[in-house]
Amino acid sequence: MGSLGWAVVFSLLSAASYAVAAVAQERLAERGHRGWSRWAVALLLTGAGVALHLLALNFGTVAVVQALGTLTLLFALPIEVIRYHTRLSRAAWLEAALTVAGLALILALSVESEAPPLLTDSSVEAVATITAGVVFVCSFAGWRSGPRLRAVLLAAAAGAAFGIASVLSKAVLAAFTTGGPGAVSVTAATLVGAFAVTGYVIGQLSYRGAGLAAPLATVSVTNPLVAAFAGVVLFDEGVRFGAAGLVAVAAAALIMGWGVVGLARRSAASAGAPVPEPVSGPAGEGP
Repeated sequence: MGSLGWAVVFSLLSAASYAVAAVAQERLAERGHRGWSRWAVALLLTGAGVALHLLALNFGTVAVVQALGTLTLLFALPIEVIRYHTRLSRAAWLEAALTVAGLALILALSVESEAPPLLTDSSVEAVATITAGVVFVCSFAGWRSGPRLRAVLLAAAAGAAFGIASVLSKAVLAAFTTGGPGAVSVTAATLVGAFAVTGYVIGQLSYRGAGLAAPLATVSVTNPLVAAFAGVVLFDEGVRFGAAGLVAVAAAALIMGWGVVGLARRSAASAGAPVPEPVSGPAGEGP
């Protein structure tokens, strides 16, 4: 199997892990973030997704790996249907398909530079400063908003943090493979962990009171978009077909936005539905 094949396999496994982790995170939020076993399950699933994602980045480009990561949304929707014993309407499936199709088109049009994706310390610090500012603004605005908008803004902040963590991970892996451990930037490696943890915590909070679809759709869109944009700026990745490619990207962004808004609306409507209380176990925790 070639490098692209391994990138696809690891990305699919990563997307599945993230989808199940999202469901575990929502269950945890519904119960007031109580129960160490629930925290452990959500953290382990997220960690598995991160590890598989890093493996995929080692074999494929940022654009390809992040595009495949949007399949998390499709994996999670049937999980939600099974869990709540409900049906997704044809419109909901259409909105999910529009979200993924628009994003996939944007990322499919990106072109990787032939140069290794290496970053200087000054570039890493600039990226970290900008990302921290965006995450802070989105989080602050989210806490002052209603449940639906708060979930979207927090998920957008989490997606931005995850996206930059992936970009920095690609740079760290490139430095390691080209120059060995001594070539790896300690600053970049530290920021990978910092942004990944930040994204996890804020993402956990985004699921509280807004259901699964809206925050998951938002983080699934924001993460690869931020990573793809950073790839263009930092790694000299471009767009295929020149002006025609830019027009196609703009159209794809509109299609993707339509899907996300639709999913957020449906999630807000279903968030008020009562959720059955679990039967308490010996330690007071549900199943």
